[in-house]
Amino acid sequence: MVSSEERRLEVLRAIVADYVHNQEPVASKAIVERHNLGVSSATVRNDMASLEEDGYITQPHTSAGRIPTDKGYRLFVDRLSDVKPLSTAERRAIQSFLEGAIDLDDVMRRSVRLLAQLTRQVAVIQYPTLTTSTVRHVELVSITPARIMMVLITDTGRVDQRMVDLGDVIADESIARLRTILNSTLAGKRLTDAAAKVAELPESAPADLRDVMTRLSTVLVESLVEHPEERLVLGGTANLTRNAADFPHSLRQVLEALEEQVVVLKLLAATTDPGTIVVRIGEENEAEEMRSTSVVSIGYGTRATLLGGMGVVGPTRMDYPTNIAAVRAVANYVGDILGK
Repeated sequence: MVSSEERRLEVLRAIVADYVHNQEPVASKAIVERHNLGVSSATVRNDMASLEEDGYITQPHTSAGRIPTDKGYRLFVDRLSDVKPLSTAERRAIQSFLEGAIDLDDVMRRSVRLLAQLTRQVAVIQYPTLTTSTVRHVELVSITPARIMMVLITDTGRVDQRMVDLGDVIADESIARLRTILNSTLAGKRLTDAAAKVAELPESAPADLRDVMTRLSTVLVESLVEHPEERLVLGGTANLTRNAADFPHSLRQVLEALEEQVVVLKLLAATTDPGTIVVRIGEENEAEEMRSTSVVSIGYGTRATLLGGMGVVGPTRMDYPTNIAAVRAVANYVGDILGK
């Protein structure tokens, strides 16, 4: 025998499913016709009255039907017992698309494009934060006798290239010595620690290399310091305009807020460990401009290290089970690829 509490939840699920699918307020008659709940219209009406009284659904002014409130969506998401997993074909498509990436920038761009396509929402991904990255290698490539390209490679696949004018002609043998000093000092160090070490390099360098090392160090610090403007990639913003009816007064506000890096980084800030999905619905969003949206986010990385966050932003009337499954799947693949 189904308890009245479970039956009310079934009615709420039916209202969420129909409203997400049809964008129309849902009446008791439609629930009885479309969903096999095994109860009468009168029972469904009573359950709807009870759900409305408790603030889970509400009646738009002009309609006989009901729509979920933020509180209703929250109960629905909290009671999601089964998130429909992606099909084998979908998972294989994600894997082959992401594994075709040639470098970190490409992984980020592909991930965002893929997530926006799978969910039809705005997708956002944060670059691996430099605080968790370590220096894998520093390469020096002679371009002309007085000009070097310095390449910093991190363990997360970030590659930063900078040109350095040496102010003097330098022999290949000196470049090899500089390369050795840089790598023996920095390889394996976290970027934040490496930045402090770089400051000491000119002092400890052999006298004949001190001037060149000073120039290299000045440029290298630039690569090691976090640049917030490089930390995010957004995709699928046009998906919001397709759902303009969900934002009767706030679409412009939402679009402007998404251009603010700080606002978007805050949306991802709740992701504290890889694999844990966080859903923020409507009023639960800290930024006022985002309170007509829902955010499904997750941390990605290796089992031991959180590298960054990713997620989707859309109207509160979204397909939560599908979006949660897609966000989780893409995060798993990105974590695997960068973990290698």
